[in-house]
Amino acid sequence: MNITLHDNDNWLKFAPLSLTRPIGNLRMGILTNDERWRFLLNHVEVGYDTQEYLSGKFPNSGGVAVNACVILNRELADVITQMEDNVELYCSKGWIARSGDGSKRVPFNDVLIFISERWELFELNGQALENDFKILTEGRGSQTLSTTNRVIGDPSLIFLEEGAKVEASILNTTNGPIYVGKNAEIMEGSIVRGPLAMNENSALKLGTKIYGPTTLGPHCKVGGEVNNCIFQAYSNKGHDGFLGNSLVGEWCNLGADTNTSNLKNNYGNVKTYSFESKQMEQTDVQFMGLVIGDHSKCGINTMFNTATVVGVSSNVFGAEFPPKYVPSFQWGVHGDSYSFAKALESAGNMMIRRGLQLSIEEIDILQYISDKENGFSGNK
Repeated sequence: MNITLHDNDNWLKFAPLSLTRPIGNLRMGILTNDERWRFLLNHVEVGYDTQEYLSGKFPNSGGVAVNACVILNRELADVITQMEDNVELYCSKGWIARSGDGSKRVPFNDVLIFISERWELFELNGQALENDFKILTEGRGSQTLSTTNRVIGDPSLIFLEEGAKVEASILNTTNGPIYVGKNAEIMEGSIVRGPLAMNENSALKLGTKIYGPTTLGPHCKVGGEVNNCIFQAYSNKGHDGFLGNSLVGEWCNLGADTNTSNLKNNYGNVKTYSFESKQMEQTDVQFMGLVIGDHSKCGINTMFNTATVVGVSSNVFGAEFPPKYVPSFQWGVHGDSYSFAKALESAGNMMIRRGLQLSIEEIDILQYISDKENGFSGNK
């Protein structure tokens, strides 16, 4: 069966994360939507209906079109795989899936998670995480949890994959499950309040404090204090400092003692940068921290204001607060351009440490973003 995850004209709503990937490849809960399809169906080919410059890495596979803003669960997957030709599956929030011309409209009445703004990734992360926990652990047994740990709540809501290590930590499942992926590690002295998802080879450093719902993608290293955040993959916040209600792309590094405000001093709703309107826009959200795109870094002791947005491949440093919007390919906080060659070298240096390198398709994506930065940011 072929499935195509359709951005549904919402692509820029999830920028800067979606500047380097389609919506169907965004991590939320434990998995990405394309990973959910591959896990639930053995013989499915997943493609993407997205921006042309992303199609080299994320090609279209044809077949049934599925709204990528709908978070897949087992019940929905079963219905979609049994759809007849020319059917559109829909609910009160919009279309869900479409085969052929979609001329026969069929309602779907079960509760689904829809995402329509980037901050809903962390706002609805707990629901998605609990759904994914059920999908991944159903009918399976966890590895044994070490007796050096203290568990508060239901111990059956802690699941350790093969090779996972957890020692001398406090694990609280009162508010949700704790999933520790293959070869992931929670180091000694950590305090975790679920829901928490740690994907393969991720780690909580010594004495980390986690408030859920929080997700660590594969190969992420996190320390300090973290509250309701999502790390896509291969990103590090290895030291002390607070990060709350935030979204971190791939291959990012937050310097030691980086701190992020997630609440205004007047407790009002925040303004944040919109890649659609290319300006700051008022939201109805009170808690919002940092959104930082792939391959961006910040120096030690960086202080981010509430609802700051950092684009792709920027290096943020300086004694003062960075602007609330830092465009892609920026060097420092004063608007200096980060040359593409230097940015590529920096990205390559970080990836080499993990035994990886940028593919031709990934270089092409970064080149496009660099060339089109004025269009994404509204700069003259």
